[in-house]
Amino acid sequence: MSGAVLVAVAAAVGNLLQGWDNATIAGAVLYIKKEFNLESNPSMEGLIVAMSLIGATLITTWSGGVADWLGRRPMLILSSILYFVGSLVMLWSPNVYVLLLGRLLDGFGVGLVVTLVPIYISETAPPEIRGLLNTLPQFTGSGGMFLSYCMVFGMSLMPSPSWRLMLGVLFVPSLVFFFLTIFFLPESPRWLVSKGRMLEAKRVLQRLRGREDVSGEMALLVEGLGIGGETTIEEYIIGPADEVGDDHDLAVDKDQIKLYGAEEGLTWVARPVKGGSTVSIMSRHGSTLSKRQGSLIDPLVTLFGSVHEKMPDTGSMRSALFPHFGSMFSMGGQPRNEEWDEENLVGEGEDYPSDRGEDSDDDLHSPLISRQTTSMEKDMETGPGTLSTFRHGSQVQGAHGEGPGSMGIGGGWQVAWKWTEREDESGQKEGGFKRIYLHQEGFPGSRRGSIVSLPGGDGTGETDFVQAAALVSQPALYSKDLLREHAVGPAMVHPSETAKASIWHDLHDPGVKRALFVGVGLQILQQFSGINGVLYYTPQILEQAGVGILLSNLGISSSSASLLISALTTFVMLPAIAVAMRLMDLSGRRTLLLTTIPILIASLLVLVISNLVDMNNMVHAVLSTISVVLYFCFFVMGFGPAPNILCSEIFPTRVRGICIAICALTFWICDIIVTYSLPVLLKSIGLAGVFGMYAIVCCISWVFVYLKVPETKGMPLEVITEFFSVGARQAEADKTN
Repeated sequence: MSGAVLVAVAAAVGNLLQGWDNATIAGAVLYIKKEFNLESNPSMEGLIVAMSLIGATLITTWSGGVADWLGRRPMLILSSILYFVGSLVMLWSPNVYVLLLGRLLDGFGVGLVVTLVPIYISETAPPEIRGLLNTLPQFTGSGGMFLSYCMVFGMSLMPSPSWRLMLGVLFVPSLVFFFLTIFFLPESPRWLVSKGRMLEAKRVLQRLRGREDVSGEMALLVEGLGIGGETTIEEYIIGPADEVGDDHDLAVDKDQIKLYGAEEGLTWVARPVKGGSTVSIMSRHGSTLSKRQGSLIDPLVTLFGSVHEKMPDTGSMRSALFPHFGSMFSMGGQPRNEEWDEENLVGEGEDYPSDRGEDSDDDLHSPLISRQTTSMEKDMETGPGTLSTFRHGSQVQGAHGEGPGSMGIGGGWQVAWKWTEREDESGQKEGGFKRIYLHQEGFPGSRRGSIVSLPGGDGTGETDFVQAAALVSQPALYSKDLLREHAVGPAMVHPSETAKASIWHDLHDPGVKRALFVGVGLQILQQFSGINGVLYYTPQILEQAGVGILLSNLGISSSSASLLISALTTFVMLPAIAVAMRLMDLSGRRTLLLTTIPILIASLLVLVISNLVDMNNMVHAVLSTISVVLYFCFFVMGFGPAPNILCSEIFPTRVRGICIAICALTFWICDIIVTYSLPVLLKSIGLAGVFGMYAIVCCISWVFVYLKVPETKGMPLEVITEFFSVGARQAEADKTN
């Protein structure tokens, strides 16, 4: 996974520039207003500071849609260019209006980075460490602020500090970011798949994952192009074909899914549990939890929670279900190369009966699925090597391939397909494909002995079977429209055609609307939780604690002292963010939010009490300082990074850019409201009233997270969006009932 880590670090450099810019202007404005005589014109001073915020807001309105159209990488390159040009303009700035132009360009770069870096990291990171890597922007942003404050503090000690140099030096790290985006960052593999550029996507995945076989993840990326499919939740008993006996109350054999191991002749079979269809898992695990915790909890939350509750203890870095599950679809014969890209759309040419009973049409042959059988009966007659196989441009391994493949898609999930058949009134067989996401359930009694007997072992262990949850849906490329056009068997549309659906139609999908509600709600509550107010008040608190007097005794001016205090404040955040990076994938996003928000509430209440109750100045300073430090540390552990991480995970690939842009636009608008309302609130209700209001918002935030925000740790992005779709329909069904 080192490739994905390095790419995430390189992308997070953009957030370092954002933090650098935020801190630099805070110090430079002290000298800008002196040169341009802005002491009597506070509105212009405020406009200089806010121009970057205005630019970020403006560009966010269209950045997501353009990123879905042109790609993530070109937009990141553009952000580095905007940073570079903006810094040069600020370095030159002969007057205040040119300075405003430079700040606007700089804001454009900030807006692109804030919107696109979380998308890019989520789409390139493995599920197991996606939370850690998506916390990197928070760390690099705070690190950039710390480095910038240190630089500006050093410059403030000079006889004649130059604000132009403070702002213009940004061109150095922006140039580094430019070279990283040009020569090191690949395009997002999910975006490439959405445009049908399968060869490029495969190469990028191989580089990111550090292995040749990425067929499972390639299949997952294609399946992620679908939105709003009719997904059902089922349960299967999975085990060797000769060991799933009559004592397990299974459905009829024709419903079984045959799985192939790495060794020739090693086969496994998945059979649905009778009566375990549609919402069986939700009704058995999720509904019980909902009734116990109250009807206000979103079914989506309990649905995600049931998955994490039943996760096997063996971990999720590699599925415990099948050690050779990656080769379960391996062919028994010689390996074949099948490349599918825009320049190579050649079908295999075998005949296959249509779902509608029509003749073959070569133009509709699937480039993804080998059509070598028409029924499960024929498959069982001919033995291993005949099950339809998703390959997505990868080399299919033979019985004695180079090692286990990777049909695992992360987080203990596996992707598979089944072919179902039925006879119409005339006796003509009709068939259809179903895509299945499988996840082993960790019931202690669902397995005996080892989960599987490894090929090549001593063979004395008792082979058993496991219980697995399954999300079953129509494959993304096997569209209903194609069926109406008398498609040929498993013929599939091109991914780029799948991605051309109406954006507005996709945005009205129940699952997407539910995800937008969660994402926008988190962004609003984060901005009104008090971080800007605490940042504003921190220098005053530290002054009361005697830090200012200590620094003045050292010969440091008040301007330099305020910069040093800000640098120390930012430095305190870095260890807390490092802890959050570790916990984001262990404890989870939801858990971190639920455990850190109460600390924010307590810290704000202490600030309220310390400003309402008469007490000794030193006691007041100590209480306030401890409260501020705790607030900063726990904010950057939870409410700081978690909203952006969740927003980058919960939207489907086709609309991920525009949906995150909506969330980012909400972020910037709320940031403007909070920033400009703070002075007014301080005058009207005082400091205690402001912090009291922030504490109330944090209480509302905790309730919102508890009721509406699911846990997404360790789950593939496509599985997350599938769960949102199922959960949204379940919520609508509950309302109807």
